[in-house]
Amino acid sequence: MSLLVPLYVHPAEDPDAWRLLASAADRIYGVVLNTADGPGTSPDPAFVSAARALRAAGTRVLGYVDLDYGVRPDDAVLRDIDRHREWYGTDGCFFDQVPADRSALPGCRRLVRAARQRGAETVVLNHGVHPAPGYARIADLLVTFEGPWTVYLSSFTLPRWTARHPPERFCHLVYGVPPALARVAEKAATERGAAVSCAVADTLPNPWLAPPPVLFEESA
Repeated sequence: MSLLVPLYVHPAEDPDAWRLLASAADRIYGVVLNTADGPGTSPDPAFVSAARALRAAGTRVLGYVDLDYGVRPDDAVLRDIDRHREWYGTDGCFFDQVPADRSALPGCRRLVRAARQRGAETVVLNHGVHPAPGYARIADLLVTFEGPWTVYLSSFTLPRWTARHPPERFCHLVYGVPPALARVAEKAATERGAAVSCAVADTLPNPWLAPPPVLFEESA
């Protein structure tokens, strides 16, 4: 099981969290860099240093880019991609709030193509649900669940089309997981067809304030 870790805390506020991610490169698919719901309006030196340390450790760094479910203008999206690359040297993009319906696929395909042309080696699409099957052909990884542990246990379903793709193409992000059940959550993701996941204990409004508990266990 690989970990996709959204860490939405400032490196100056919790430097140990960022150091932990740099020390766990062999377990991590990627770290989502989100300075201000995107790259912000100017480079943040603390995030520059954190991104540099992650890349030096061999950890993929993905710039957070909000699509606002297809409402956000393309030029704003592309500006965020460029800033992530220029300021933080990101390896790819984590597109958040991605629409899941088939009608939005052409627009999303266009943005993914533009991101790759700008140097994005890895593109992750976070739909938070299972999207129309065509999205799997344009991204490296699909986040097909983002939500609380209780919903993950009670309401998750697996569409048939996912069987045409390897588990390495799917990720589940689960929050509100009791720390004692972190390993159970990883196993649940595997059983539900995802080889990439992240299970954390915190909840809304920002569940992603700390690395997943499994990394603390493994570093102890």
